[in-house]
Amino acid sequence: MAATAQRDGATRTGSTIDPAEVARFEGIARTWWDPKGPMAVLHKFNPVRLAYIRDLACERFGRDPWTMQALEGLSLVDIGCGGGVLCEPLARLGAQVTGLDPAPTNIAVASAHAEAGGLSIDYRQQTIEALVAEGARFDIVLAMEVVEHVADVEAFVTACCAAVKPGGLLVMATLNRTLKSYALAIVGAEYVLRWLPRGTHDWDKFVTPDELGDAITRGGLELGDSTGVVYNPFTDRWSASRDTDVNYMLAAHRPA
Repeated sequence: MAATAQRDGATRTGSTIDPAEVARFEGIARTWWDPKGPMAVLHKFNPVRLAYIRDLACERFGRDPWTMQALEGLSLVDIGCGGGVLCEPLARLGAQVTGLDPAPTNIAVASAHAEAGGLSIDYRQQTIEALVAEGARFDIVLAMEVVEHVADVEAFVTACCAAVKPGGLLVMATLNRTLKSYALAIVGAEYVLRWLPRGTHDWDKFVTPDELGDAITRGGLELGDSTGVVYNPFTDRWSASRDTDVNYMLAAHRPA
């Protein structure tokens, strides 16, 4: 019941930005590109989500996933882009990338890193609601590991859905609210293995696949593929899996 009450309270606020969450990520913003720093797990996780997004986008837009510019000409927004760890490889695949983040240092770090790498990425300290209000729409909308950090899940998902063009694709990744996720994603990752700074996640803000799927459907999109993502301690690698008890990704599209 506590989790439900928290989510209902957040829904009444009408704002998706949680100032405490922004401050937390602002504090570690300059470590985004350190593969051995606080974002080390994300660097290991990144290839799995990148391949998932690329393959889904190529299937939806009739592209060859094995070409160097598989996403050429497609407009894409990465909501909660952080330091641009996902934006950059997507830009290298040819996508016209916009990265959004409410933390100013995240945007500064992302912009500087992209410029140093010769990449043209439109980074903005802006919310997806504001961008949608301006009339912006995208072929691909991403919200990866963001849902569990917003103050108002329903409003956030609604804005994400509104940003998808007719025929476009939405991909979201987050953490399931299960006892297993509490044990692994919080106790294990933050307190035992110390993969993440303590307090990175709040289990009450985790969202089940059914809850997220229902919110996406209410946003006018049709659900498509879903997958879990699991960690193998023996190979030190993340991979797609049928197990959605902890990490999972969902895809949906807006009918053309």
